[in-house]
Amino acid sequence: MSETLLAIDGLCTHFSTREGVVRAVQDLSLRVGSGEVVGLVGESGSGKSMTAYSIMGLVDPPGRVIAGRISFEGRDLCALSAEEMRQLRGNRIAMVFQDPMMTLNPVMRIDAQMIEAIRAHDKISRGSARERARDALARVGIASPDERLRAYPHEFSGGMRQRVAIAIALLNRPSLIIADEPTTALDVTVQGQILFEMQKLSRETGAALIWITHDLSVIAGLADRICVMYAGRIVEEGTTADVLEAPRHPYTRGLFDSLPGNAPPRQRLRQLSGMTPSPLELPSGCAFRLRCKSADHACEQDPPMRQGGGPGQRARCFHPLLAVSTSDELQ
Repeated sequence: MSETLLAIDGLCTHFSTREGVVRAVQDLSLRVGSGEVVGLVGESGSGKSMTAYSIMGLVDPPGRVIAGRISFEGRDLCALSAEEMRQLRGNRIAMVFQDPMMTLNPVMRIDAQMIEAIRAHDKISRGSARERARDALARVGIASPDERLRAYPHEFSGGMRQRVAIAIALLNRPSLIIADEPTTALDVTVQGQILFEMQKLSRETGAALIWITHDLSVIAGLADRICVMYAGRIVEEGTTADVLEAPRHPYTRGLFDSLPGNAPPRQRLRQLSGMTPSPLELPSGCAFRLRCKSADHACEQDPPMRQGGGPGQRARCFHPLLAVSTSDELQ
């Protein structure tokens, strides 16, 4: 087993509003090893992005981390000053946002932004920094990188801007990369290239990768391990093969069944009924019980994480599904 790079224990991130307390992340615990690729999966509103912002120290008021510990390379991130976190961000920890304009300054040329990102953490000449920036653009599939370095963000398409944002995240060779659905705006060919390059970077440098997505088909070929989130909590985790072949939590199974191609021939896709509950009004006990066909009175209590299925596979459920392969059931 690889050495633990990131250890999260009991993380709770809440927002105090006039309507009440928004419990965005609830009692979340997670381990990520060096060189490991972890997929964080769930519907919109499940707390995936807020988990990433909590790690990065980017939760703005009225939100705040109210409990828990986030340990990165042995340091408690919650105890660091704003300046200490600034030195880590973009250097040891990098994040690729879903919207590239959260990374790019619209009034600065690409070369200026990339050189600034490098020299903020590495005391090298502008020429060396520019060469590293050019190589990073080429790595993510941008043609004529020398010419494109002189362009402004508005001269790129949405997909091209996202590739620039990914290149910026790779500049300082971070040990942890958090990618928040970065390939959403890219075509299938480029998406495949980016997935390959980021996976290759992780393997070659030992960098860990947390890939946030709602697309299980992307995670299937990328991640070593999957953590499924619902209503701010991890409800199932395990190796990619174990979770996708034999999901134990009904929510995970619902996500799998809703993928195109997983329905029997000439039958409609099986859909998850209902909606994700509001984090302002989470039900007591299991947050998924109002949408679950197996729910009973026991589900009105808070279910613990239980071992089951493959080695290391766990699910937060009183009535976990039988460990039967999904591929067998669809034959």
